[in-house]
Amino acid sequence: MNQPAVLQPLKTWSHLAARRRKPSEYEIVSTNLHYTTDNPDAPFELDPNFNMAQWFKANRNASPLKHADWNAFRDPDEIIYRTYNMLQDGQENYVFGLFDQFSARGHDAMLDHGWASQLARLYAPGRYLFHALQMGSAYLCQMAPASTISNCATYQTADTLRWLTHTAYRTRELAKSFDDLGFGANERAIWENDPAWQGFRELIEKALVAYDWGESFVALNLIARPAVEEAVLRALGQAGRHNGDTLLGLLTDAQLVDADRHRRWTGALVKMALQTEGNAEVLANWVAKWAPLGDAAIDAYCAQLPDSPGAAQAAKEACAELRRSYGL
Repeated sequence: MNQPAVLQPLKTWSHLAARRRKPSEYEIVSTNLHYTTDNPDAPFELDPNFNMAQWFKANRNASPLKHADWNAFRDPDEIIYRTYNMLQDGQENYVFGLFDQFSARGHDAMLDHGWASQLARLYAPGRYLFHALQMGSAYLCQMAPASTISNCATYQTADTLRWLTHTAYRTRELAKSFDDLGFGANERAIWENDPAWQGFRELIEKALVAYDWGESFVALNLIARPAVEEAVLRALGQAGRHNGDTLLGLLTDAQLVDADRHRRWTGALVKMALQTEGNAEVLANWVAKWAPLGDAAIDAYCAQLPDSPGAAQAAKEACAELRRSYGL
């Protein structure tokens, strides 16, 4: 009489066994975590036709941006929750060290009143823009077809929240020294009406309703975020240095460190996507659709920057060069 075969149990992390080595901490806690991709017809293992299931099927599964295995994506920095907190704890200590040191030196009392009025118009309302970028990254986290992509978007979301809180903190500090300039009171009206912000407002509000996950990624990470980084961070920081605001220059430099990491994972994902036939055309079409809005936003904002000749052209060239470096 034949004995039944004894089934060999799967090894821990069996989905990583093909690499024939012990998986790294990053691979263990980051890969193949999305249960909503297990059954493409019923992403939530419920009625395949309820609204959320239809949303994911239309805006993730049916995206024209295709790949046979999105789970093969890896973050070049291999950031996980534990290391992200270690890394950004150091960054936050640095930023708040800047705040404390410059406050102790009486930095704001030495700022020119005219420059402070520019900050009220061109800096403090930025928290609305950063919040919109945060929402866009959070949406990408929800809709991405692989957990390794979602994780990158999650840390990007958290970084943008940090930028927002830095801006809010500085706004309150500036309100104490310049109580006649509307710091903490006028930002919404400026965001909604001032010509400097209307290009970015149009860009980001439209990007937030680019529901296809691939188009959302392009609109946010290939167009909107680079435009913000080059104009609202880099160019404004340089203008700050020209006007004796060293603190602003150092603060935007610290935020651009985060942006460099976001750009690395963005480039890695684009490189991976370009390996699939047809994706180059899909990405190029989306870039062609969104890049004019990014350029217009840069033009409108940089036109209002003091002591910044050529800032708009430099920012647009930097954004275009970044996309070229990705192969687009």
